[in-house]
Amino acid sequence: MVKMPNHGKHVEIVVQQLNKFNPENQSMDHFLDESTKVLQALNVTDGKFVLETLAGCIEYKPLLDIVANAFFVQDGKRCLSSERNLYVVICYLATFQLEELGLQQFSRIVKSLDAAKMHKFLRFFFSVLNLNTWIKDEWSQIYDSPYVKENWIDPLLRWQPKIQQLIEQLADKLDNHVTTVKSSTVTEPKEFNLTIPKPRAIPIPEPIPLQERTQPVPQSTYKPPKEKRHLEEIKRQNRQKAEHLVLEANVNKFKCAFSKLDKRENASEVKNKPEFQAQKIQGKIDNVPIKLNAAAILREGALYQRKMEQELNRIESLLRGARDPSEFLEWQKQMREKDLEQQLAEIECRRLQGKLSHEEAVLARQNVIQENKKKADLMREEIGELMCQYAERRLQEQKEMRELVEQVVEGHKNAKQAKMKLQKYKRQIVQEVSEESRELLRQALEEAEEKLRKRYELIQQIRAIESLPLFRNKFVDLTQTPGHGLIGEMSIVELRERLALLKEAQKKAEEEKRDQIIHEKQAKEQLLLDKLEQISQFRAALGRAATLRQEEKKIKSRFSEGPVKRLSAREPLESAGRESGTTVQNASAWPSIQRSSSENGCM
Repeated sequence: MVKMPNHGKHVEIVVQQLNKFNPENQSMDHFLDESTKVLQALNVTDGKFVLETLAGCIEYKPLLDIVANAFFVQDGKRCLSSERNLYVVICYLATFQLEELGLQQFSRIVKSLDAAKMHKFLRFFFSVLNLNTWIKDEWSQIYDSPYVKENWIDPLLRWQPKIQQLIEQLADKLDNHVTTVKSSTVTEPKEFNLTIPKPRAIPIPEPIPLQERTQPVPQSTYKPPKEKRHLEEIKRQNRQKAEHLVLEANVNKFKCAFSKLDKRENASEVKNKPEFQAQKIQGKIDNVPIKLNAAAILREGALYQRKMEQELNRIESLLRGARDPSEFLEWQKQMREKDLEQQLAEIECRRLQGKLSHEEAVLARQNVIQENKKKADLMREEIGELMCQYAERRLQEQKEMRELVEQVVEGHKNAKQAKMKLQKYKRQIVQEVSEESRELLRQALEEAEEKLRKRYELIQQIRAIESLPLFRNKFVDLTQTPGHGLIGEMSIVELRERLALLKEAQKKAEEEKRDQIIHEKQAKEQLLLDKLEQISQFRAALGRAATLRQEEKKIKSRFSEGPVKRLSAREPLESAGRESGTTVQNASAWPSIQRSSSENGCM
């Protein structure tokens, strides 16, 4: 009886070896040599199958990784990442060894593994849509597209109906799988043996407390307070007093409060009423002492100086023959109107220029659009030519790739002999490298021993130096410079002398500043005294002018006797006379004021 090989065990061995393979640290030949040692327990045919499968999975690793990665992204999201090499092995057997193994042998391998995992992966890999779309495109990026389609995709599509039957068999196996559940004894709940509590005694009812009787709300709550009534009474009395005072003020109002119409209408009433006489202010106003600060003195002095200059300028302009400025104002008005008309004309001109520029911009934009259309047509023609050239170049590259694939296929025939030679060459290199590495290791050990010996001697010398006594007292010479090579180096003695000189110079500068401040303060006080003397002279002159005006009024009031109509007729004349008199008096007073100010300036 022929013993059937255990394909599931063989696949597990291949998966274990693939998990150990590290392409960064191991070469493919060296790894296969190590794998042969592991497979010595198997017979020749089984060992050959495992080695061929292992070598194929490593050689076509980029192609198989594309399918495995896509499977974990789409259908295998819940699969373990540690089972990734299992799907890689099944993908290799289905793609490259299916023709050699046959459907029956491949089915045995698949059925010897987990049915759920194989059903999910084969349904994903042998999908017609996946084979014709992204699997073909991804493999075509690594190998030539016609080679991929002819050697790999088309055979898979031919085997797809038979593999579909295998997938259905796996699905039936999963549906008919019944899980045996162990029968367990049902636990029956029992009551707890608890002590029965004693019945509680009925509590004695507490007496309900009676609510105390509240006092009634006082009547004063609904009446306004006495203070508010008192304030309203005071307010009413004050309003009556104010109305009475307003009535008296309207009856006995001053002469200045009447308008001209009231004077004409009530002329007869004015005759009968007594003339208003203002009360004279007792005491002398000029002798009232007023305390002025420095700012007030300077401000008042500047005010009198400005008034004097304005009066002198007015007198000079009158002496020069000043005129009425109405003609100048009329000319100024006409010129402003002309300027306004000119500005309006310029604004209209700018508006028309803006319209013209807008129309020109529209025309320019239309021209640019037409030029862009022409350029786009030219670009389309150039793109069409470039596409034709690209298609021709692509066809040429495909022909070259076919030739290259044919050359590679021919080269694969002699690959085994080349591998044997390469293995022998590598073994020689490994032997030479091992001998060189032993020599280098021996030299490194000798150098390390020499370094340790020198380090030990140096440590002994340092310890001997540290055992000697040290003199820690340091003598400092204050007259010696440190010698760091800086520009402003100096000794401590020189530094102290320079600091003393700087302190003396600072004291001298402070004394000079203090003397300057005292002199400025004295000059300011003298200026204030001069301003006060000037202000007193101005006030004396104004006082003399006021006394002269009052004396003139008294003299004119003595000689003015007659009816009220004459007085009212003479009032404008007297006012004009008084104004002329005051101007004459002011004019007579200004020279004296000017002389006094010039004398003060000379002082």
